[in-house]
Amino acid sequence: MSEDQKKQLEQQLWNIANTLRGKMDADEFRDYILGFIFYKYLAEKMEMYANSILKQDKITYKEIDEGSKNGKAMLEAIKEESLEKLGYFLKPSELFSEIAKRGNGNGGKEGVSNFILEDLQKILINIQNSTMGTDSEEDFDHLFEDMDLNSTKLGKTPEARNEVIAKVLAHLSKIDFKLEQTELDVLGDAYEYLIGQFASGAGKKAGEFYTPQQVSMVLAKLVTTGKKKLKSVYDPTCGSGSLLLRVAREVEEVSNFYGQELNRTTYNLARMNMILHDVHYRRFDIKQEDTLEHPQHLDMQFEAIVANPPFSAKWSANPLFTSDDRFSQYGKLAPKSKADYAFVQHMIHHLAENGIMAIVLPHGALFRGGAEQHIRRYLIEDRNYLDAVIGLPANIFYGTSIPTCIMVFKKCREYPEDVLFIDASQYFDRATNQNYLRDSDIDKIIKAYRNRSDEERYSRKVGLKELAENEYNLNISRYIDTSEEEEPIDISAISKQLKSLEKDINKTDEELRAYCKELNIDTPF
Repeated sequence: MSEDQKKQLEQQLWNIANTLRGKMDADEFRDYILGFIFYKYLAEKMEMYANSILKQDKITYKEIDEGSKNGKAMLEAIKEESLEKLGYFLKPSELFSEIAKRGNGNGGKEGVSNFILEDLQKILINIQNSTMGTDSEEDFDHLFEDMDLNSTKLGKTPEARNEVIAKVLAHLSKIDFKLEQTELDVLGDAYEYLIGQFASGAGKKAGEFYTPQQVSMVLAKLVTTGKKKLKSVYDPTCGSGSLLLRVAREVEEVSNFYGQELNRTTYNLARMNMILHDVHYRRFDIKQEDTLEHPQHLDMQFEAIVANPPFSAKWSANPLFTSDDRFSQYGKLAPKSKADYAFVQHMIHHLAENGIMAIVLPHGALFRGGAEQHIRRYLIEDRNYLDAVIGLPANIFYGTSIPTCIMVFKKCREYPEDVLFIDASQYFDRATNQNYLRDSDIDKIIKAYRNRSDEERYSRKVGLKELAENEYNLNISRYIDTSEEEEPIDISAISKQLKSLEKDINKTDEELRAYCKELNIDTPF
């Protein structure tokens, strides 16, 4: 697929999404349109798999008579294999193409709507129910719960709601996601595009589910440095799962994906995103819970860890956590009002000996005192885990304009004698509402990190002794001077210039006196 075709697909999907705009907020109609795209994906995947099974019988999945004895037997056999391979099951009559055709009567003629709401709601429930008692049950549990087809936000009457839904399904049915071209991830890319579009219009709420693509790229490239394959990648605040999937693009293979997300709706989005990117249900384990208060992967360690946690979020800082293995060795907990270092400690606990972790934090986490300074000291002085500090431009995250940074940690560092500081805060471009990193800006950061290069006013390796002398204040401006050197002033030349100006002034005064005398008026001086 060419870049133009890809953009055309993205625009088509966004136009379909706008069918619901004006009826509800961006974050609400997001759940409907992404849910319908997901349903279409599941249905097409189901039909392709069933057709491959039926190929030897010279029959297609849609040709099966669901009411006949032979048809029921065939469906039962296909269901068994589908649950093992795909993790779910859909009957031929439950396929997206069939319900879209029924919703738009006369063989799909636009403007003619049959009533399909009840059937559609049952189908979405049946997808979930088909997984009950199987290995994929948790991955599909309540996956469509945010798609309330009876919501008055879709229309005041059932008929009005049905018309809107039928129209959306009709438009979607015309788009070919090219699932048979397995080397392409057309739908996955389009889904990511839509999530990004919704994030850009969602204001502060966007930070709950999406990390700007350019920042995701930086984090992903950092944690895959020196790696071609990863056994595991983990994001403790995974949002829509986009950051986990971004890591997979930087290597040949990721065996398993792990994540945790607090928000239920976003958790559903993350699971859909994984499946849409053809990540098999056995290869991802995403949980819904508060990561700090109720961690779900406590006994596990991961080769790559990435996170963009909520900045300076509040947490309980319960004294009981002082005996928690994640926090006990530090001697202090992160303050209640700022959980930034609680996330750092949590991620360090899960980091494998050969792993790399990169976390986005507010800039204040580099220099705030108290418990946070104590934790920084322990991480650098006692453990020597801090590998790099990278300053990012202000106003590149949705919902906040504060300056941010990335901290990179390793348990086994190749260069244990220093920490690399990079000041990338001045390398960006401006869009309408926020700043963004260009490809050249991303490349510059990654090149500096991987080469550990010193560059005037950009990057510098700082010895541990210097960090100790600064009492583990990691404010980048302490270590990298970004001020522009002023041009030297030639005092002698300025003196000559002033003398010349004085002569000109005296000459002008003489001329003015002559004019005043000629006009018979007093001079003004």
